[in-house]
Amino acid sequence: MTAASILGLLAGTITSITFLPQVIRIWKTKSVKDISMLMMILLLVGTCCWLMYGILMKDAAIIYTNVMVLTMSVIMFWFKLKYK
Repeated sequence: MTAASILGLLAGTITSITFLPQVIRIWKTKSVKDISMLMMILLLVGTCCWLMYGILMKDAAIIYTNVMVLTMSVIMFWFKLKYK
């Protein structure tokens, strides 16, 4: 594994973890009133596009990062639907 690959995976991990506090907060408070449904939809569509791009380019860092972001986004979207 190259230094660039390690850097990409590290950056992806750090960036993806930024969603975790929001997911935990929603889970604890059961409140999604301040989360925009349009933002959630755009985030899901954009992340799916990035994931497909990563797969086409066979770029592990892009695939890994977007799988993590997509997972967090789907959880937040599900909470948005459940707790509205």
